[in-house]
Amino acid sequence: VRWRIGSDHVCSILLERAEKMPTVPKAGLGAMLKDGAKYFHGLDEAVFRNLEACKELSLITRTSYGPNGMDKMVINHLDKLFVTKDAATMLQELEVQHPAAKMLVLGCKMMQEEVGDGTNFVMVFGGALLEQAVELLRMGLSPTEVVEGYEVARKKCLEFLENIVVQTVEDPKVESAVRPVVSTAVATKQFGVEDVLGSLVLDACLNIVPENPKSFNVDNIFIKKIAGGGVHNSIVQKGLVFLRKIEGDVTNVRNAKIVVYTGDFDLAKTETKGTVLLKSASELLQFNKGEETVCEEFIKGLSEAGVNVLVCGGSLSDMCLHYLNRHKILALRLLSKFDVRRLCKATGSTPLPKMTLPTPEELGHCDEVTLREIGDTFVTVFDRASEGSSMASIVIRGSADSIMDEMERAINDGVNTYRTVAKDGRLVAGGGACEMELAKQLTAYAETCPGLEQYAIERFSTALESVVRVLASNAGMKASKVASLLIAEHQKGNSNAGINVLDEKNPVLDSVKEGIVDLYAVKHLGIKLATNAACTILRVDQIIMAKPAGGPKPKDNPNWDED
Repeated sequence: VRWRIGSDHVCSILLERAEKMPTVPKAGLGAMLKDGAKYFHGLDEAVFRNLEACKELSLITRTSYGPNGMDKMVINHLDKLFVTKDAATMLQELEVQHPAAKMLVLGCKMMQEEVGDGTNFVMVFGGALLEQAVELLRMGLSPTEVVEGYEVARKKCLEFLENIVVQTVEDPKVESAVRPVVSTAVATKQFGVEDVLGSLVLDACLNIVPENPKSFNVDNIFIKKIAGGGVHNSIVQKGLVFLRKIEGDVTNVRNAKIVVYTGDFDLAKTETKGTVLLKSASELLQFNKGEETVCEEFIKGLSEAGVNVLVCGGSLSDMCLHYLNRHKILALRLLSKFDVRRLCKATGSTPLPKMTLPTPEELGHCDEVTLREIGDTFVTVFDRASEGSSMASIVIRGSADSIMDEMERAINDGVNTYRTVAKDGRLVAGGGACEMELAKQLTAYAETCPGLEQYAIERFSTALESVVRVLASNAGMKASKVASLLIAEHQKGNSNAGINVLDEKNPVLDSVKEGIVDLYAVKHLGIKLATNAACTILRVDQIIMAKPAGGPKPKDNPNWDED
């Protein structure tokens, strides 16, 4: 027993001395980083991993490219369902976490912000560039040589793009000039009803386009969705449409003079509570009469100022509503501050924060304010047909929310396309004709380049061809057969030869004659962003990830509820 106690004492002394002794530092990068950090380097660990992640991401959106693309069903972190083929919506709701794939996503977001369309082109073309880069790296080329070749190819590609412009829209106020490009943009989301939705977009845009079309603002197009009916029941309203029912008895006013209050429309109340002692019924009547007199005098002043429509952004008391009905003043509540701002902008009203009598300059004007019933939904319409409204509303009808959401995205693409045409009216052939012509000219240019760059330039043209192959395969055609037919047509000099997605027996058509055209700005910016993203990813040779921040996980308690 004594020996065991003595040995335990010796062991404890040795352990204490060992803890006090300095530890031997780790070798390499692990000595500089905290425990839990991750480090990858080299072609196999860093470069190929990045390229594989980006390739997998591009495969998600690749099958949604073109008018015959497939829809994706995405459920975000809030359990909200999205059924869409819009790449921008998919990437936004997927919440991509891979650092290299995020670079490609950022390129798509920049495309959406700048042009409003073409995000799937950036994703498909960028993924194709990185897919071709894998083969170049396995051939023995270094990432630097691949990047240099891609940079040269991008520069020459943009030069060739300027030479294949087929036409220019001189005046965006002419409907026949902008209809083909708007219909093409809408058809990528809603193929088959692009003429109906394109007419809605053009009707709304042409009604509000300013004298200088370059200052066209897409926020002046107001989209509302009402369930029921079909796409052919959708309408364009000059002015604004709100999904709100009028509060009072007055439901129609012509030559409206509008006053807008941003807060509650009620008599001012004291900040402190008080007690009133009433001894008789006559005192009670006298007390209520004073409050009613103040309310009636104020609303009478509004009526004498010419106000016949009142809009408030908060609550509306029953007493005020009673006197508004007595003086034939239409009352409407808008609970969204954005709706209040749009109304003020459309009618020229000045928002008033307090209950004060407005001056004539603070009143807004409108041809008619009326209550209408669309389907089984009551809406309030502010019509400015004769005065020339600065805003327009598109009312979308559909059988399901997901269908109307997709139509809204298609209309947004059409509106953004009109804005881009107003700034840069140059058009190129659509239906894959532009990409195939650029691939042909780049292939010819690559043969004249010495050194290893020519391999990267050839692969750049192959990536352009792969965009056309994706378009054909999504239409249910044999991609290799269609691509060979297109190459033969372009070799003959028919630079406008594109894919006919409606006829598999005759898959080649003249895109310009059929009215299938794309924006020059979309192709120019898309090629630039996709190449920049691909080159940035290829330049990465090390991945260093620190340990994620965060405290300890909360303990599980069986007594907690789901909230």
